[in-house]
Amino acid sequence: MTTAYDVRPQPLVESLTGELEGEVDRPDWANYSKSGSDRQRVPDQEDWYVRRCASILRKLYIDGPSGVSRLRTYYGGRKDNGHAPEHSGKASGKVIRTALQKLESHGYVETEEGEGRSLTDDGKSLVDSHAAQVA
Repeated sequence: MTTAYDVRPQPLVESLTGELEGEVDRPDWANYSKSGSDRQRVPDQEDWYVRRCASILRKLYIDGPSGVSRLRTYYGGRKDNGHAPEHSGKASGKVIRTALQKLESHGYVETEEGEGRSLTDDGKSLVDSHAAQVA
C-alpha cells in the first residue's frame, strides 16, 4: 500500500488541494495578508490558502502531532533586513491557526492534550488515498 512516505510531496499536495478546494473556504482577509513576517508581498497563487491547508495535512501525517508554533517555524523563511544581516522569520500564526481550525471542523484534524494537533483516521485515509492516486 502506498502512503505519503512513498510519494513526492508536491504532487501529493496538489492532489489534496484539488480535494480540499470544495470543502475549505478561503477567508476574506487572505486576499490582502502575507503568509509570514519574512515575506515582502502577498502570495501570487489564488489558491495559496487551500494549498497551505493541504500541506499542513501532509506535514501532520509525516511528523505526527504538531502545534502552531512548530508549524510557524517550518513554514517560515529568511527575513531580509536590508543592509543588516538576515535572520529567520516565522510564518503567520493566524494563517496556520485558522487552517487547522477549518481542517478540524471537517474532521481531518483533532486536538491532543499537551501535544498539539494530529490527524484523525479520516485525515489519514484522505492522505493515503491521494498518495495511492499520485503513485
